[in-house]
Amino acid sequence: MAGMSQLLAWLGVAICLLFPGVAGTQRQAGPSPLLTQLPLQLLWAGLELDVKGELHIQDEELASTHPGRRLRFLLQHHVPSDLEGAEQQLWQLQRLRKRPPLSPWEFEQMLLTGLSCVYRLHAAREAEERGRWAQVFALLAQETLWDLCKGFCPQDQPPSLGPWALILDPFP
Repeated sequence: MAGMSQLLAWLGVAICLLFPGVAGTQRQAGPSPLLTQLPLQLLWAGLELDVKGELHIQDEELASTHPGRRLRFLLQHHVPSDLEGAEQQLWQLQRLRKRPPLSPWEFEQMLLTGLSCVYRLHAAREAEERGRWAQVFALLAQETLWDLCKGFCPQDQPPSLGPWALILDPFP
């Protein structure tokens, strides 16, 4: 399970690193607000999940900077901190599938929620809870692909998650 958690964490970071640049080109000219105000080094510095379930930047020096304080604010106030909140946000995103692409703010919130899911998956103690966090993360990844494909993919079909789709049904 540790290998899967590490793989999911790297996938989460890859999504945060790769997709915002692609997403910014289809939404508006210029860099996305998160990338200009939250340097990626904050994510590379690592986050930790405390006993209350809040995510914090591990590097205290980076956490004290303006971008660090902004990331902390976003994680505490705009990213669901529990499974029910993450599932609710996912449900809302699924309802918006037929709508034009998400705004940069909505897209970034979706990415941060996915990153939060990876940390919570790793911290979950029970197999059922881990399975639910993995499923929410995988579905958020699918919603990310759906949003990125709007107007670009043939017949509005996003690329498949391939082997990652197995996470969508963690209890065969």
